[in-house]
Amino acid sequence: MQSKKALQGFLLILPTIVIIFGFIFFPVGYSVWLSFTNKHLIHEAYSYVGLSNYTRLLSEQGFWSSFWTGTFWAVSTVALQVILGLGAALLLNQSFPGRGIIRGFTLFPYMLPTIVTILLWKWMLSATYGPVNYVLETLGVAEVPIVWLGPKWLMASTILVGVWQFFPFVVISLLARLQTINLTLYEAAEIDGANVWQRFIHITLPQLRNVLFVVVLLRTFFMFTKFDVPWLMATGGGLQELIQNLPVYAFRKTFGFFQAGQGAAISVVLFGMLVILTVIFFGVYRRGEEE
Repeated sequence: MQSKKALQGFLLILPTIVIIFGFIFFPVGYSVWLSFTNKHLIHEAYSYVGLSNYTRLLSEQGFWSSFWTGTFWAVSTVALQVILGLGAALLLNQSFPGRGIIRGFTLFPYMLPTIVTILLWKWMLSATYGPVNYVLETLGVAEVPIVWLGPKWLMASTILVGVWQFFPFVVISLLARLQTINLTLYEAAEIDGANVWQRFIHITLPQLRNVLFVVVLLRTFFMFTKFDVPWLMATGGGLQELIQNLPVYAFRKTFGFFQAGQGAAISVVLFGMLVILTVIFFGVYRRGEEE
């Protein structure tokens, strides 16, 4: 009887197992296997080459420049998203007229498709007809139009776009937690003479700690694996290598140079980096919990 129930239970979860295996484990496993081969994107014949794809990557200038560029872009955008998102969440948690409307507009960048966001910002930052340069020149900040999409400012422009589009995610997460903090904590602190900064440091931040951990973890994953924003920002300008991160480098290796094996190796390296980052994140978090 028990074995029959166990079989029925297994049959019920079998579709889920098949879906998880087909959509997650099989692509990951196939990518790992490809990384040990010299697979060409078009040619069918390929062979096992061991770790040669990985050793070759370690000696490639393009790999290391993509690694550091992607790291700089991810760390910068995540830090600015958290700072800006925290400030906006604190502001939107206050009571003032029109708060509901402003909360709705704050989510606007996150709802836009990435391609629309890129086209919008490319128009706004254009050195020829962009409104950003017009405003800067009108205010006397700049004497001549700044080439925001040129070699000197392309990274800064890409960081700006990444922060603008994704900081609402931080706002939503932190605002939801702020609204559940017990107000009696603040009232007791005020009675004890704590000022605004002391209440923020000793009440608000500790209460946001768990949410901040999840937000930083997720945003770090998203920004390290972000492909569309760096790719689309450089498309058409011939400056791809200036903001090329590892996902873009893997794409160019696979579909630009037809080296599917090396492209898979880059993806596996990126996957390993994220696993290590996860371990570090949870290690730091648990150490903080114990203290």
